[in-house]
Amino acid sequence: PALLKLMATIMGAAPRLAAIITRRPHVFDGLLDPALLAELPDRAYLSARLAAFIDGDRAYEEVLDRLRIFASEQKFLIGVRLLAGSIDPGRAGRAFSDLADLTIEAALNAVIAEFALRHGRIAGGRVALLGMGKLGSRELTAGSDVDLILLYDHDADAEDSDGEKPLAPSHYYTRITQRLIAAVSAPTAEGVLYELDLRLRPSGNKGPVATHVDAYKKYQRQDAWTWEHMALARARAIGGDAALCAEVEDEVAAVLAQPRDGAKVKADASEMRALIDTEKPPRDLWDIKLIPGGLIDLEFIAQVAVITGAVEAGRRATATAEVLARLAPGFAAPDVRQELCEAWRLYLALTQMIRLCLTGEFQRDDVPPGLSDLLLAATDLPDFGVLEAHLKETSRKVRKDFELLLRAGASISRG
Repeated sequence: PALLKLMATIMGAAPRLAAIITRRPHVFDGLLDPALLAELPDRAYLSARLAAFIDGDRAYEEVLDRLRIFASEQKFLIGVRLLAGSIDPGRAGRAFSDLADLTIEAALNAVIAEFALRHGRIAGGRVALLGMGKLGSRELTAGSDVDLILLYDHDADAEDSDGEKPLAPSHYYTRITQRLIAAVSAPTAEGVLYELDLRLRPSGNKGPVATHVDAYKKYQRQDAWTWEHMALARARAIGGDAALCAEVEDEVAAVLAQPRDGAKVKADASEMRALIDTEKPPRDLWDIKLIPGGLIDLEFIAQVAVITGAVEAGRRATATAEVLARLAPGFAAPDVRQELCEAWRLYLALTQMIRLCLTGEFQRDDVPPGLSDLLLAATDLPDFGVLEAHLKETSRKVRKDFELLLRAGASISRG
């Protein structure tokens, strides 16, 4: 009965998951596993499953296809756990992010090995992938794109690669990055692994797709705008050479800890948010990312707090929820901090469930009845009218807090 109920929920409320069953009927076997709801999809669990699935001497294209199959099936099983209530939305976000980390790093390793067959290797060459946005903060949903920056390093005296078709280092790593984009984002018979977005790299779309780590450090310390340092607050090394990843993590922490004029940071963030309000107005109340007092307001508050040193001492946090929970008393009073954390939990519950179930935008007048029930269960509210009133009131409070914290002119400076 429980399995039938779950299947009915998927078919009636979750077109995204239903489409996976249609394309891959054997994922249904996973639902029959009695350990499904007991096994929590942590990183070690996913890593072991992935290693077993791509193990062996496989052709490059087969590895890429198997990564797509694995990611699709695991997204489905993570989603089922969320639907069944065996994991909460925050845990789902971490599981989706771990899955992306592992499969994208596996794709990178396959790309590097395949590329080296023709072009060889660069002396001392190494690569680090820096996850940005929701990947960096481990808040991915079932439908998230992935924001990445590829950084590389090599011996100071390295010249061309040592293969039959040698390439200069900058050209070599540009080609590696282009191959990675294709390996992850190009559709095959098994679909797309993830849509990659590299626009957060230095100079955005105008800059090279691969960046030498020294150039990246110089850019962040000398040329980056406030919004780029705000984005860096969520950065996290997700794969590649372990030593280079550690070096990049240390550099990110050092850049975030630089002295700053808190009033200027707040003014810059407020101006940016006003520009978004003007240029990308929300469709309606359910455009939770863009509504005044929505996700962007919370993310901006957290990012400003990080780069102005207004987060309580402890390990560096990239997750918005953790940053909001650790806002320094001098930055946000306890009642404001609690209000922001409660808003984040509401938005997270809604966005995780909506992105899990739907492939397109949430249309208020065309909500599958089963999805309405899931959203009410996720928020513990009695009916849709109450939910919308609660969402409206929550966003009003968050926008008020945004104005208080970032536009009131209170100055927090790190120096």
